[in-house]
Amino acid sequence: MEGRVSHAGEKSILAIDLGTSAVKLAAVTLRGRILGGEVEPLSLDLMPDGGAEQDPRAWWAAIVRGTRRLFESGKVEARDIVAVNCSAQWSGTVAVDERGEPLCPALIWMDSRGAPHVKRVAEGFIPVEGYGLRQLLTWIRLTGGAPSLSGKDPLGHILFLQAERPDVYRATYKFLEPKDWLNLKLSGRFAASHDSITLHWVTDNRALQRIDYDARLLALSGLHREKLPDLVPAATVLGPLHAEAARELGLDGDVRVVTGAPDIIAAAVGSGAVRDFEAHLCVGTSSWLCCHVPYKKTDLFHQMASVPSGLPGRYLLANEQESAGICLSFLKDNILYGEGGAGQGVDGDSGEIYQRMEREAGKVPAGSDRLIFLPWLNGERSPVDDKTLRGGFFNQSLKTTRAHLVRAVMEGVAYNSRWLFTYVEQFLGRRVDSMRIIGGGARSPLWCQIHADVLGRAIHQVDEPVLANARGAAFQAAVALGELTVEEIPSLVPIARTYEPDPANRGMYDALFREFVNLYKSNKAIFARLNGARSA
Repeated sequence: MEGRVSHAGEKSILAIDLGTSAVKLAAVTLRGRILGGEVEPLSLDLMPDGGAEQDPRAWWAAIVRGTRRLFESGKVEARDIVAVNCSAQWSGTVAVDERGEPLCPALIWMDSRGAPHVKRVAEGFIPVEGYGLRQLLTWIRLTGGAPSLSGKDPLGHILFLQAERPDVYRATYKFLEPKDWLNLKLSGRFAASHDSITLHWVTDNRALQRIDYDARLLALSGLHREKLPDLVPAATVLGPLHAEAARELGLDGDVRVVTGAPDIIAAAVGSGAVRDFEAHLCVGTSSWLCCHVPYKKTDLFHQMASVPSGLPGRYLLANEQESAGICLSFLKDNILYGEGGAGQGVDGDSGEIYQRMEREAGKVPAGSDRLIFLPWLNGERSPVDDKTLRGGFFNQSLKTTRAHLVRAVMEGVAYNSRWLFTYVEQFLGRRVDSMRIIGGGARSPLWCQIHADVLGRAIHQVDEPVLANARGAAFQAAVALGELTVEEIPSLVPIARTYEPDPANRGMYDALFREFVNLYKSNKAIFARLNGARSA
């Protein structure tokens, strides 16, 4: 067919990247070359009580549609797929029966309804940052971290169902992370990997070679072992594709299913920054700034810890900021243009709207004439764990234009990254001179330059940054299959462009960053009063 480029005969991985707003499918060679991809949008149900849910069946239906369309494109042949591997949103919970069928919508990483129940198990004698000292020391010593008091971890989700949906809890055979539910659909196995189970806070992670559930942690949290999946190491082949999944996806039954990894962990591999202390920054729906490290360590006060990586025998410094790219899409859809830009003099293509927004923002001077945006639209996780924080514009004037709003949002997200970066460097005990950038926000040259200027560091824009998770899933699968070594990965991830900090903007951005942090300090009590009771 005209326009098709065939790569027939080249062994490839079907990489599935389950995000919050969309599922991305990509066929990736064993050396990381992306042959073709498809995107299927997803809906999200946000509730006034802090709930955030999605339908797992909709995830699977989107994967089937996208995979079929990928093969129909002719860019890759189904017979060339040798393995399937998933990257997925982390810190979510799917309650399933013995057949693997969901008993209710998935509670995803934004769901905070478990907060009071986590508080109940976490608080105790000699309080430290909301935790009882005994509980805190036990969690940190064995797991490397502690449950988020925001309730947005699987522990919070499960405790919420246990207390407020006892019918669902009783009927649940296993509680699974989103990735592990997809693997159940693909392989027929109820299993979790050492990396994906971390945020349940019930595994002893002190020795990477023998991670397992710990009876003390289970008793401390109130979770029941029989309702949790069996564990396997990262980068493990779970087995062949289940017959029903093979039929739905149009694949052969001998295709291997690999354990996959949560999004942050897959992105660390797909960014190419796999050597210890090499950082990557993701600007997607949410944001994070992570790197592999050679040790287990915890910074409880800023919600960071080294956790089991998606690469065998490695730790990854993990953290997450709640809102990044979603701030720009919120501005587009709810303030500037409405859904699809209807009636605003622009067509309905989101890509073209974003390009217009970037062009306008590029005409505004750095610093947005001292307009500051706070990006905490759904609370924050790192470097502060506070679900009551909210966003907004500060220092707006009659001279503020639409273009100012756009640039201020981009800068506000970058200020938030710098706030986190301060504590990342403290955690590492060393300066990080540069970092790779991935995610949807990394497609924007302006946003890359803003991050370079605000952080004061060189920013290496990864080629095809939106597919970094899929590339990471493919690399992990190739490692699991013995087709690739970890040492080869950095050279297989091309850098599209490097952005150096502009010295002319340093003083101004330093001053605005200080005020950004001051705005948090001055307003956190107000946010708590305004939102504490409603979101508790």
